[in-house]
Amino acid sequence: MLTNLKINARRLWDSLMDTATFGGTEKGGLKRLTLTDEDKLVRDWFKTQCEAIGCTVSIDEVGNMFATRSGRDDSLPPIAMGSHLDTQPTGGKFDGILGVLAALEVMRTLHEQDYETNAPIEIVNWTNEEGSRFPPAMLASGVFAGVFPTAYAYEQVDRNGVTFLEELERIGYRGSMKAGDHKLSAMFELHIEQGPILEAERKMIGIVTGVQGMRWYEVNVHGQDAHTGATPMYLRKNALLGAARIVEAVDAIGQKHQPGVATVGLIENKPNSRNVVPGDVFLTVDMRHPDENALDAMEADFRAALETAIPALGLTYEEKKIWSSSAVKFAPELIDCVRSAAAKSNFGMRDMVSGAGHDAAYIARIAPTTMIFVPCEGGISHNEAEATSPEECAAGAQVLLDAVLAYDQTLAK
Repeated sequence: MLTNLKINARRLWDSLMDTATFGGTEKGGLKRLTLTDEDKLVRDWFKTQCEAIGCTVSIDEVGNMFATRSGRDDSLPPIAMGSHLDTQPTGGKFDGILGVLAALEVMRTLHEQDYETNAPIEIVNWTNEEGSRFPPAMLASGVFAGVFPTAYAYEQVDRNGVTFLEELERIGYRGSMKAGDHKLSAMFELHIEQGPILEAERKMIGIVTGVQGMRWYEVNVHGQDAHTGATPMYLRKNALLGAARIVEAVDAIGQKHQPGVATVGLIENKPNSRNVVPGDVFLTVDMRHPDENALDAMEADFRAALETAIPALGLTYEEKKIWSSSAVKFAPELIDCVRSAAAKSNFGMRDMVSGAGHDAAYIARIAPTTMIFVPCEGGISHNEAEATSPEECAAGAQVLLDAVLAYDQTLAK
Protein backbone atom coordinates (compact mmCIF):
# COMPACT_ATOMS: atom_id res chain seq x y z
CA MET A 1 0.00 0.00 0.00
CA LEU A 2 1.38 3.38 -1.02
CA THR A 3 1.72 6.14 1.57
CA ASN A 4 0.55 9.76 1.41
CA LEU A 5 3.91 11.35 2.22
CA LYS A 6 4.68 14.43 0.09
CA ILE A 7 8.08 15.83 -0.72
CA ASN A 8 8.80 19.56 -0.30
CA ALA A 9 9.19 20.86 -3.86
CA ARG A 10 10.53 24.26 -2.82
CA ARG A 11 13.17 22.77 -0.54
CA LEU A 12 14.35 20.46 -3.33
CA TRP A 13 14.66 23.36 -5.77
CA ASP A 14 16.50 25.49 -3.24
CA SER A 15 18.98 22.67 -2.67
CA LEU A 16 19.59 22.37 -6.40
CA MET A 17 20.27 26.09 -6.65
CA ASP A 18 22.44 26.13 -3.50
CA THR A 19 24.74 23.41 -4.78
CA ALA A 20 24.97 25.12 -8.17
CA THR A 21 27.28 27.65 -6.49
CA PHE A 22 29.97 24.96 -6.22
CA GLY A 23 31.63 25.24 -9.62
CA GLY A 24 29.04 27.58 -11.14
CA THR A 25 29.91 29.09 -14.54
CA GLU A 26 29.16 32.50 -16.02
CA LYS A 27 26.67 30.94 -18.43
CA GLY A 28 24.64 29.41 -15.60
CA GLY A 29 26.00 25.89 -15.78
CA LEU A 30 28.53 23.93 -13.77
CA LYS A 31 32.16 22.91 -14.07
CA ARG A 32 32.60 20.46 -11.22
CA LEU A 33 35.01 17.82 -12.41
CA THR A 34 35.45 14.83 -10.15
CA LEU A 35 37.92 15.10 -7.25
CA THR A 36 38.54 18.82 -7.80
CA ASP A 37 38.22 21.45 -5.07
CA GLU A 38 34.67 22.14 -6.28
CA ASP A 39 33.80 18.46 -5.95
CA LYS A 40 35.13 18.49 -2.39
CA LEU A 41 32.94 21.49 -1.54
CA VAL A 42 29.74 19.83 -2.73
CA ARG A 43 30.70 16.56 -1.03
CA ASP A 44 31.26 18.38 2.26
CA TRP A 45 27.88 20.13 1.87
CA PHE A 46 26.13 16.83 1.12
CA LYS A 47 27.72 15.11 4.12
CA THR A 48 26.66 17.93 6.45
CA GLN A 49 23.05 17.89 5.19
CA CYS A 50 22.76 14.12 5.60
CA GLU A 51 24.20 14.10 9.11
CA ALA A 52 21.82 16.92 10.09
CA ILE A 53 18.86 14.54 9.61
CA GLY A 54 20.45 11.66 11.50
CA CYS A 55 22.02 9.71 8.65
CA THR A 56 25.30 7.89 9.09
CA VAL A 57 27.73 8.82 6.28
CA SER A 58 30.39 6.35 5.19
CA ILE A 59 32.89 6.49 2.34
CA ASP A 60 34.51 3.64 0.47
CA GLU A 61 38.02 3.34 -0.95
CA VAL A 62 37.13 4.99 -4.28
CA GLY A 63 35.21 7.89 -2.73
CA ASN A 64 31.64 6.62 -3.11
CA MET A 65 29.52 8.22 -0.36
CA PHE A 66 26.70 6.41 1.46
CA ALA A 67 24.25 8.22 3.78
CA THR A 68 22.22 5.61 5.65
CA ARG A 69 19.00 5.87 7.71
CA SER A 70 18.13 2.88 9.88
CA GLY A 71 14.96 0.84 9.40
CA ARG A 72 13.05 -1.62 11.59
CA ASP A 73 15.22 -4.46 10.29
CA ASP A 74 18.81 -3.32 9.90
CA SER A 75 19.88 -6.86 9.03
CA LEU A 76 18.45 -6.16 5.57
CA PRO A 77 20.74 -4.47 3.04
CA PRO A 78 19.64 -0.87 2.42
CA ILE A 79 17.42 0.31 -0.41
CA ALA A 80 19.61 2.84 -2.21
CA MET A 81 18.73 6.00 -4.08
CA GLY A 82 21.27 8.21 -5.78
CA SER A 83 23.36 9.30 -8.71
CA HIS A 84 26.42 11.59 -8.94
CA LEU A 85 27.52 15.14 -8.12
CA ASP A 86 30.37 15.51 -10.65
CA THR A 87 29.74 17.27 -13.98
CA GLN A 88 31.09 17.76 -17.47
CA PRO A 89 33.52 20.68 -18.07
CA THR A 90 30.57 22.69 -19.41
CA GLY A 91 27.77 20.85 -17.64
CA GLY A 92 24.37 21.78 -16.30
CA LYS A 93 22.79 21.95 -12.84
CA PHE A 94 20.71 18.77 -13.05
CA ASP A 95 22.59 15.89 -14.72
CA GLY A 96 23.24 13.46 -11.87
CA ILE A 97 22.75 16.14 -9.26
CA LEU A 98 18.96 15.86 -9.33
CA GLY A 99 19.24 12.15 -8.49
CA VAL A 100 21.32 12.81 -5.37
CA LEU A 101 19.39 15.84 -4.13
CA ALA A 102 15.97 14.32 -4.81
CA ALA A 103 17.14 11.34 -2.73
CA LEU A 104 18.15 13.83 -0.02
CA GLU A 105 14.67 15.36 -0.21
CA VAL A 106 13.11 11.90 0.14
CA MET A 107 15.26 11.30 3.22
CA ARG A 108 14.35 14.69 4.68
CA THR A 109 10.66 13.89 4.18
CA LEU A 110 11.00 10.54 5.94
CA HIS A 111 12.88 12.24 8.77
CA GLU A 112 10.46 15.10 9.39
CA GLN A 113 7.45 12.75 9.25
CA ASP A 114 9.25 10.29 11.54
CA TYR A 115 8.39 7.54 9.06
CA GLU A 116 10.01 4.19 9.85
CA THR A 117 10.83 1.99 6.89
CA ASN A 118 11.30 -1.76 7.15
CA ALA A 119 14.76 -1.80 5.52
CA PRO A 120 17.43 0.86 5.93
CA ILE A 121 17.26 3.61 3.27
CA GLU A 122 20.40 5.05 1.75
CA ILE A 123 21.57 7.88 -0.50
CA VAL A 124 24.59 7.23 -2.72
CA ASN A 125 26.89 9.74 -4.41
CA TRP A 126 28.89 7.72 -6.95
CA THR A 127 32.38 9.04 -7.78
CA ASN A 128 33.41 9.95 -11.33
CA GLU A 129 30.24 9.00 -13.18
CA GLU A 130 30.96 11.40 -16.03
CA GLY A 131 34.44 10.13 -16.85
CA SER A 132 35.27 13.54 -18.28
CA ARG A 133 38.35 13.94 -16.10
CA PHE A 134 39.26 10.30 -15.39
CA PRO A 135 37.98 7.99 -18.11
CA PRO A 136 36.17 5.67 -18.27
CA ALA A 137 32.72 6.81 -17.17
CA MET A 138 30.96 5.25 -14.17
CA LEU A 139 34.38 4.37 -12.81
CA ALA A 140 33.67 4.08 -9.08
CA SER A 141 30.28 2.39 -9.44
CA GLY A 142 32.14 -0.01 -11.73
CA VAL A 143 34.62 -0.78 -8.94
CA PHE A 144 31.70 -1.23 -6.52
CA ALA A 145 30.06 -3.70 -8.92
CA GLY A 146 33.26 -5.63 -9.54
CA VAL A 147 33.68 -4.46 -13.14
CA PHE A 148 37.03 -2.75 -12.44
CA PRO A 149 39.68 -3.53 -9.81
CA THR A 150 40.33 -0.78 -7.28
CA ALA A 151 43.91 -0.51 -8.53
CA TYR A 152 42.62 0.20 -12.04
CA ALA A 153 40.65 3.20 -10.76
CA TYR A 154 43.59 4.46 -8.71
CA GLU A 155 45.95 4.50 -11.71
CA GLN A 156 43.68 6.41 -14.09
CA VAL A 157 45.18 9.78 -15.08
CA ASP A 158 43.67 13.04 -16.29
CA ARG A 159 45.03 14.97 -19.29
CA ASN A 160 47.55 16.65 -16.97
CA GLY A 161 48.99 13.34 -15.77
CA VAL A 162 47.46 13.48 -12.26
CA THR A 163 46.17 10.17 -10.95
CA PHE A 164 42.74 9.39 -9.53
CA LEU A 165 44.35 8.18 -6.30
CA GLU A 166 46.39 11.36 -5.85
CA GLU A 167 43.32 13.55 -6.16
CA LEU A 168 41.13 11.26 -4.04
CA GLU A 169 43.62 11.56 -1.19
CA ARG A 170 44.22 15.27 -1.75
CA ILE A 171 40.57 16.18 -1.19
CA GLY A 172 40.25 13.75 1.74
CA TYR A 173 37.72 11.34 0.26
CA ARG A 174 39.58 8.05 0.17
CA GLY A 175 37.49 6.06 2.64
CA SER A 176 38.38 2.97 4.62
CA MET A 177 35.45 0.81 3.48
CA LYS A 178 36.23 -1.68 0.70
CA ALA A 179 34.21 -0.98 -2.42
CA GLY A 180 31.62 -3.67 -3.03
CA ASP A 181 31.49 -5.03 0.52
CA HIS A 182 28.45 -2.84 1.04
CA LYS A 183 25.42 -4.86 -0.13
CA LEU A 184 22.20 -3.31 -1.49
CA SER A 185 18.62 -4.60 -1.51
CA ALA A 186 17.92 -2.42 -4.53
CA MET A 187 18.82 0.88 -6.17
CA PHE A 188 16.64 3.57 -7.73
CA GLU A 189 18.26 6.35 -9.78
CA LEU A 190 16.33 9.49 -10.73
CA HIS A 191 17.76 11.45 -13.66
CA ILE A 192 16.83 13.98 -16.29
CA GLU A 193 16.15 12.25 -19.60
CA GLN A 194 19.01 13.99 -21.47
CA GLY A 195 16.90 13.65 -24.59
CA PRO A 196 13.77 15.23 -26.12
CA ILE A 197 11.19 12.43 -26.01
CA LEU A 198 9.34 13.14 -22.75
CA GLU A 199 9.06 16.85 -23.51
CA ALA A 200 7.89 16.20 -27.09
CA GLU A 201 5.23 13.75 -25.90
CA ARG A 202 4.30 15.88 -22.88
CA LYS A 203 4.95 13.04 -20.47
CA MET A 204 6.19 13.76 -16.96
CA ILE A 205 7.84 10.42 -16.09
CA GLY A 206 10.02 8.04 -18.06
CA ILE A 207 9.81 4.41 -16.93
CA VAL A 208 13.33 3.29 -17.75
CA THR A 209 13.49 -0.37 -18.73
CA GLY A 210 17.21 -0.52 -19.50
CA VAL A 211 20.36 1.16 -20.84
CA GLN A 212 21.85 0.73 -24.29
CA GLY A 213 25.32 -0.74 -24.72
CA MET A 214 28.24 1.62 -25.23
CA ARG A 215 31.91 1.50 -26.14
CA TRP A 216 34.68 4.11 -26.00
CA TYR A 217 37.83 4.17 -28.12
CA GLU A 218 40.97 6.31 -28.30
CA VAL A 219 42.89 6.86 -31.53
CA ASN A 220 46.32 8.42 -32.08
CA VAL A 221 47.07 9.41 -35.69
CA HIS A 222 50.70 10.04 -36.63
CA GLY A 223 52.04 12.00 -39.58
CA GLN A 224 54.84 14.52 -39.79
CA ASP A 225 55.11 18.14 -38.66
CA ALA A 226 56.05 20.32 -41.64
CA HIS A 227 56.09 23.95 -42.75
CA THR A 228 52.78 24.90 -44.37
CA GLY A 229 54.44 27.21 -46.88
CA ALA A 230 57.38 25.07 -47.91
CA THR A 231 55.78 21.60 -48.04
CA PRO A 232 53.90 20.74 -51.27
CA MET A 233 50.46 19.23 -50.85
CA TYR A 234 51.49 15.90 -52.42
CA LEU A 235 54.36 15.44 -49.96
CA ARG A 236 52.44 16.13 -46.78
CA LYS A 237 51.64 13.64 -44.02
CA ASN A 238 48.79 15.59 -42.44
CA ALA A 239 47.53 13.81 -39.32
CA LEU A 240 44.58 16.19 -38.97
CA LEU A 241 43.38 15.28 -42.46
CA GLY A 242 43.41 11.62 -41.41
CA ALA A 243 41.47 12.50 -38.27
CA ALA A 244 38.92 14.41 -40.36
CA ARG A 245 38.34 11.30 -42.50
CA ILE A 246 37.73 9.30 -39.32
CA VAL A 247 35.30 11.90 -37.95
CA GLU A 248 33.30 11.61 -41.16
CA ALA A 249 33.46 7.81 -41.12
CA VAL A 250 32.29 7.63 -37.49
CA ASP A 251 29.31 9.85 -38.29
CA ALA A 252 28.43 7.62 -41.27
CA ILE A 253 28.56 4.55 -38.99
CA GLY A 254 26.05 6.17 -36.65
CA GLN A 255 23.78 7.04 -39.57
CA LYS A 256 24.01 3.49 -40.94
CA HIS A 257 23.25 1.68 -37.67
CA GLN A 258 20.36 3.73 -36.25
CA PRO A 259 19.01 3.81 -33.56
CA GLY A 260 22.69 3.50 -32.69
CA VAL A 261 24.84 6.61 -32.42
CA ALA A 262 28.54 7.26 -33.04
CA THR A 263 30.48 10.39 -32.09
CA VAL A 264 33.96 11.89 -32.07
CA GLY A 265 33.82 14.18 -29.05
CA LEU A 266 37.42 15.11 -28.22
CA ILE A 267 40.30 16.06 -30.53
CA GLU A 268 43.79 17.23 -29.64
CA ASN A 269 45.82 18.50 -32.60
CA LYS A 270 49.61 18.85 -32.36
CA PRO A 271 51.51 21.07 -32.60
CA ASN A 272 48.35 23.14 -33.15
CA SER A 273 50.12 25.99 -34.89
CA ARG A 274 48.65 27.96 -37.78
CA ASN A 275 51.72 27.49 -40.01
CA VAL A 276 52.62 23.87 -39.22
CA VAL A 277 51.14 20.83 -40.96
CA PRO A 278 49.76 18.77 -38.03
CA GLY A 279 51.94 15.79 -37.18
CA ASP A 280 49.87 14.12 -34.45
CA VAL A 281 46.19 13.98 -33.52
CA PHE A 282 44.50 12.30 -30.56
CA LEU A 283 40.75 11.69 -30.77
CA THR A 284 38.03 9.78 -28.94
CA VAL A 285 35.16 7.76 -30.36
CA ASP A 286 31.89 6.98 -28.53
CA MET A 287 29.52 4.36 -30.01
CA ARG A 288 26.20 3.19 -28.54
CA HIS A 289 23.36 0.84 -29.47
CA PRO A 290 20.65 -1.10 -27.58
CA ASP A 291 21.75 -4.31 -29.34
CA GLU A 292 25.18 -5.86 -28.69
CA ASN A 293 25.33 -7.51 -32.13
CA ALA A 294 24.76 -4.14 -33.77
CA LEU A 295 27.55 -2.68 -31.64
CA ASP A 296 29.85 -5.43 -32.88
CA ALA A 297 29.03 -4.44 -36.45
CA MET A 298 29.63 -0.77 -35.69
CA GLU A 299 33.01 -1.61 -34.18
CA ALA A 300 33.97 -3.66 -37.24
CA ASP A 301 32.99 -0.78 -39.54
CA PHE A 302 35.03 1.65 -37.44
CA ARG A 303 38.18 -0.47 -37.58
CA ALA A 304 37.73 -1.03 -41.31
CA ALA A 305 37.53 2.73 -41.80
CA LEU A 306 40.77 3.21 -39.89
CA GLU A 307 42.55 0.57 -41.97
CA THR A 308 41.32 2.15 -45.20
CA ALA A 309 41.63 5.88 -44.56
CA ILE A 310 44.80 6.32 -42.51
CA PRO A 311 47.45 4.36 -44.49
CA ALA A 312 46.11 5.83 -47.74
CA LEU A 313 47.34 9.25 -46.54
CA GLY A 314 50.78 7.98 -45.61
CA LEU A 315 49.89 8.02 -41.91
CA THR A 316 50.05 5.51 -39.07
CA TYR A 317 47.76 5.05 -36.09
CA GLU A 318 47.10 3.25 -32.83
CA GLU A 319 43.56 2.42 -31.72
CA LYS A 320 42.49 1.19 -28.29
CA LYS A 321 39.07 0.30 -26.88
CA ILE A 322 39.24 1.80 -23.39
CA TRP A 323 35.75 0.99 -22.11
CA SER A 324 32.78 -1.21 -22.87
CA SER A 325 29.42 -1.39 -21.10
CA SER A 326 26.95 -4.03 -22.23
CA ALA A 327 23.28 -3.30 -22.76
CA VAL A 328 21.31 -3.61 -19.50
CA LYS A 329 17.74 -4.64 -18.65
CA PHE A 330 16.41 -3.32 -15.33
CA ALA A 331 14.55 -5.28 -12.64
CA PRO A 332 10.84 -5.80 -13.46
CA GLU A 333 9.81 -5.68 -9.79
CA LEU A 334 11.37 -2.22 -9.38
CA ILE A 335 9.94 -1.01 -12.69
CA ASP A 336 6.49 -2.02 -11.40
CA CYS A 337 7.08 0.09 -8.27
CA VAL A 338 7.96 3.12 -10.39
CA ARG A 339 4.95 2.60 -12.62
CA SER A 340 2.60 2.37 -9.62
CA ALA A 341 4.17 5.47 -8.05
CA ALA A 342 3.71 7.52 -11.23
CA ALA A 343 0.11 6.35 -11.56
CA LYS A 344 -0.59 7.29 -7.92
CA SER A 345 0.18 10.94 -8.74
CA ASN A 346 -1.57 10.75 -12.14
CA PHE A 347 1.61 11.63 -14.00
CA GLY A 348 1.77 10.92 -17.72
CA MET A 349 4.40 8.26 -18.33
CA ARG A 350 6.02 6.14 -21.02
CA ASP A 351 8.52 3.28 -21.14
CA MET A 352 11.96 4.06 -22.56
CA VAL A 353 15.54 2.80 -22.86
CA SER A 354 18.28 5.16 -21.70
CA GLY A 355 20.59 6.38 -24.44
CA ALA A 356 23.10 7.67 -21.90
CA GLY A 357 25.22 5.64 -19.52
CA HIS A 358 24.45 5.77 -15.79
CA ASP A 359 25.79 4.23 -12.59
CA ALA A 360 22.61 2.15 -12.47
CA ALA A 361 23.89 0.17 -15.47
CA TYR A 362 26.71 -1.29 -13.35
CA ILE A 363 24.75 -1.63 -10.13
CA ALA A 364 22.17 -3.70 -12.04
CA ARG A 365 24.82 -6.45 -12.20
CA ILE A 366 24.77 -6.92 -8.42
CA ALA A 367 21.35 -5.73 -7.18
CA PRO A 368 17.82 -5.09 -8.50
CA THR A 369 17.99 -1.66 -10.12
CA THR A 370 15.93 0.76 -12.16
CA MET A 371 15.75 4.42 -13.17
CA ILE A 372 13.21 7.23 -13.34
CA PHE A 373 13.43 9.98 -15.97
CA VAL A 374 11.95 13.47 -15.96
CA PRO A 375 11.98 15.85 -18.95
CA CYS A 376 14.71 18.35 -19.72
CA GLU A 377 14.15 21.42 -21.86
CA GLY A 378 14.83 20.78 -25.52
CA GLY A 379 16.46 17.48 -24.61
CA ILE A 380 19.68 19.42 -23.96
CA SER A 381 22.23 17.98 -21.52
CA HIS A 382 26.02 18.02 -21.04
CA ASN A 383 25.55 21.72 -21.72
CA GLU A 384 25.41 24.84 -19.53
CA ALA A 385 21.94 25.53 -20.96
CA GLU A 386 20.60 22.28 -19.47
CA ALA A 387 17.27 23.02 -17.77
CA THR A 388 14.26 21.40 -16.17
CA SER A 389 11.45 22.93 -14.14
CA PRO A 390 10.76 22.90 -10.39
CA GLU A 391 7.55 20.98 -11.12
CA GLU A 392 9.38 18.30 -13.09
CA CYS A 393 12.04 17.91 -10.41
CA ALA A 394 9.34 17.61 -7.75
CA ALA A 395 7.43 15.03 -9.80
CA GLY A 396 10.53 12.87 -10.11
CA ALA A 397 11.27 13.13 -6.40
CA GLN A 398 7.69 12.21 -5.50
CA VAL A 399 7.79 9.14 -7.74
CA LEU A 400 11.16 8.22 -6.23
CA LEU A 401 9.73 8.45 -2.71
CA ASP A 402 6.65 6.39 -3.49
CA ALA A 403 8.57 3.78 -5.50
CA VAL A 404 11.12 3.27 -2.72
CA LEU A 405 8.40 2.92 -0.09
CA ALA A 406 6.45 0.51 -2.30
CA TYR A 407 9.51 -1.70 -2.66
CA ASP A 408 10.23 -1.44 1.05
CA GLN A 409 6.76 -2.81 1.71
CA THR A 410 7.47 -5.81 -0.51
CA LEU A 411 10.56 -6.53 1.62
CA ALA A 412 8.41 -6.35 4.74
CA LYS A 413 6.25 -9.13 3.35
